[in-house]
Amino acid sequence: MSRQLHLNLNFLNAGTYGSAWRWPGGAPGDFADPAFYIRTARLAERATFDAVFLADNPALSDRPEYRPFQSLEPTILLAAIAAATERIGLIATISSTYNEPYNLARRIATLDHTSHGRAGWNVVTTADRQTAANFGQRGVQPHQDRYARAGEFTQVVKALWDSWEDDALIGDADTARFVDIGRVHRIDHEGTYFSVRGPLNVPRPPQGRPILVQAGGSEDGRELAAEHADAVFSVAHALADAEEYATDLARRARRFGRRRDDILIFPGLVTVLGSTEAEARRREEALWDLVPIEYGLGRLAGTLQIDPARLRLDEPLPADIPLPPDHNHTFFRGALTLAERGRLTVRQLIRAQGGGTGHRILIGTPEQVAESIEAWFRSGAVDGFNIMPDVIPSGFEDFAEHVVPALRRRGIFRSDYAGTMLRDHFGLSRPLSPHSRIGAEAVPA
Repeated sequence: MSRQLHLNLNFLNAGTYGSAWRWPGGAPGDFADPAFYIRTARLAERATFDAVFLADNPALSDRPEYRPFQSLEPTILLAAIAAATERIGLIATISSTYNEPYNLARRIATLDHTSHGRAGWNVVTTADRQTAANFGQRGVQPHQDRYARAGEFTQVVKALWDSWEDDALIGDADTARFVDIGRVHRIDHEGTYFSVRGPLNVPRPPQGRPILVQAGGSEDGRELAAEHADAVFSVAHALADAEEYATDLARRARRFGRRRDDILIFPGLVTVLGSTEAEARRREEALWDLVPIEYGLGRLAGTLQIDPARLRLDEPLPADIPLPPDHNHTFFRGALTLAERGRLTVRQLIRAQGGGTGHRILIGTPEQVAESIEAWFRSGAVDGFNIMPDVIPSGFEDFAEHVVPALRRRGIFRSDYAGTMLRDHFGLSRPLSPHSRIGAEAVPA
C-alpha cells in the first residue's frame, strides 16, 4: 500500500508511567543524562521511527518529589542527538508564550542545518503558574490571548524561515560575492504582539521550513493547527474521538485553503507489553502499585484545576467541574470524557490514565498492539501515533523488537527510510520560498 504508518517516540525520560523510574533496571539520574537520550534515539532510528519528540515545561513542576521531569532544554539536547544519529527526526516543544519569534526561528533553523533537515517545532502555549512566575508574570495569560499570540508568533517564524531564498547564499570567491542580498528579504512585521524587522541571519533551512507541529485540542488550538500545522499531536481514547477530530480538522483546514492530507494526525498511545495478555496486565499492575496515589490525585486535580480535597477516590468525579478558562482544555476534556464513558471512580480514572498520562493506554501482546494500531490507521482517522512506552528503556525495547516487526508484516510500516529529512519521512513536500513564487522585490538587509 502507498499510505504508510508514522511512528514518533514521545520521549518522557524514564517512561510514561509515573513509576517508570522505580522499575528494575532504571536509573533515577538518567533524566538529566544526554547519553541516555542518545542511546534511546539510536534505538528508535534502528526501528525506523519517524522522529523523537521532546515535551518541555520551563518550570520545576509535575510533583518532582514523585517522579523525574522534563529538565534539559530540548533544542540543545536534540542537537546532541543529531550528532549521534543520521536519519531520525528531531521535534522540540517550545512555548510561544515565553519566547520571542526571532530567537526561536533562529534556534530551530540552526537545528535543521545541524541535523541536515530533521528538525521540527511543536508549537504550544503555557498555562501554569510556576512557569509564569519564572518569567516575571503574576498569573497565567488568558487562553484566547495565548493562542492569538501563538498564531502571530507562528506567522512571524514562518516568514523568517522564508526570508532567505534557496539560492541566496552564493559563496563565489572569484567574484567576491558571498550572499546575493537581492534574495534576502526583510519581513517588516508589525502586529498586535510583535514587531520584527528581519531577515533571519541564518540561510533558509534545508527543509525550507522545519516541520511545524501543534498539540492543542481546544477550539483555539484546532484553529492554529488548521492554519499552520504539518502534524498534530492529539488525544483520543476511542476511535470515535479520533474520527471526530479528523473530520473537524479537515473542515477547519479547508477554510485556510488546505486539505486533510496536508496535516498528519498522531494521537498519543501508551503501551504496556507482555508475551501474553496476562503478563502484560501483571506488568501494568506492578507499575500501578509503584505509583503513589498522592501523585495521581495531584495530577488529576491539576488537570481539572480543582482542589484535590474535592476528589473522593472511590466515588465518581464531582458533577459540577467547570471548564478552566485559562488552563489546558485538551487534557481536561479527555479526562472528563474517559470518566463519563467508563463510569469510572476517581481511583479508576487515575489508573486508566497510568497515574496521569492523559492518553490512551493499550495493554497486551505485541500482536494485539499491532492489530489495534493497524485498525485505527486503516480507518483513515489517524496517520500514525506518538508512542509513549510505559518504561524506557525496557518498554520501548520491547516495542521496537516485537511490535515494529509485526507492523512490517502487516505491510503498513517501513523497513528502511526512503529519504534523509523529516519531511521525507512524513511524506510532505518541501515548501517553496514565497518570494520565488511571487517575484517580490528584495529589501536590503
